[in-house]
Amino acid sequence: MNDLTVRPITGSDELDLFNRLPYVLNDELAGDLAAGRRRPEWMWMALRGDRPIARAAWSARPSHDEPWLLDIFDLAGGPEATDAGVRLLKTAMAEVGATPPYVRFVGPRWREDPEERREAEVRMSALERTGARLFVERLRLEWRRGGPVPEPGERLVFRPAGDAGELIALMTEVLEGTLDAYSRQELTRGSAREAAGAQYEDELAGYEGPREWWRIAALPGGEPVGFVIPTRNAYGAIIAYLGVRPAHRGNGHVDAILGEGTRILANADVPRIRANTDLGNVPMARAFARAGYVAFEHQIDMTWSRT
Repeated sequence: MNDLTVRPITGSDELDLFNRLPYVLNDELAGDLAAGRRRPEWMWMALRGDRPIARAAWSARPSHDEPWLLDIFDLAGGPEATDAGVRLLKTAMAEVGATPPYVRFVGPRWREDPEERREAEVRMSALERTGARLFVERLRLEWRRGGPVPEPGERLVFRPAGDAGELIALMTEVLEGTLDAYSRQELTRGSAREAAGAQYEDELAGYEGPREWWRIAALPGGEPVGFVIPTRNAYGAIIAYLGVRPAHRGNGHVDAILGEGTRILANADVPRIRANTDLGNVPMARAFARAGYVAFEHQIDMTWSRT
């Protein structure tokens, strides 16, 4: 591999070259670069002549200076490409200076498709050679305009979320017994209050949708039951977060809370609503299915151990 060149792209003028390796995110890259969610120095290629053998790219949350995800890693195929991909990752990670999670979108039946499974396993094997390990598999869910809109129920009342303190307090409570892999990981590193506060500041506060959409669910007497965060990210409408307080779980309230978030976005005439949940979070996955959401993709997340 002595004639292999490993380097970042020079700028948006090299996007056509970078996009010779196909992936579902290719159409978003120009907009991401223009908006600052990506930077040329975070987009790397391994080239033989003018032919990309492997590529990798990181992205950031809005207004953040550090990469949030490694969300592109592609190989041209064959053992040579795998070795090139490992070299590319090791070189690029040393320069980028961060090892955020790797995220990959695959088909909902990727394990049953021999070609897609083989490609996924080759990528994962290359990542493992750099120290990454499978962390969680998630469902990517979607509701489309014209789909069923849940009717309001009578057991809960909804009001706009109050200040950050109120929502962070509820987020802290719902972390008890959480089935979300990332939340469980954060709870090994600090208190529930610290994890909730960090998620609010790092994630929720940066979404583009109006805060007026955020809802607290309560019993008719006023006791909070949970909350839902319907909003928009850079790519469209999402259910960013939904939680039920531990004392109120098992009573079917998740359906009403998700229904409220779905109605808010449907009334805004969005073409689609997306959400995700861990493959192992069966109760939440079932709630989304009852609300008319379909699992259109899976998401494979891999992480590097912190030292």
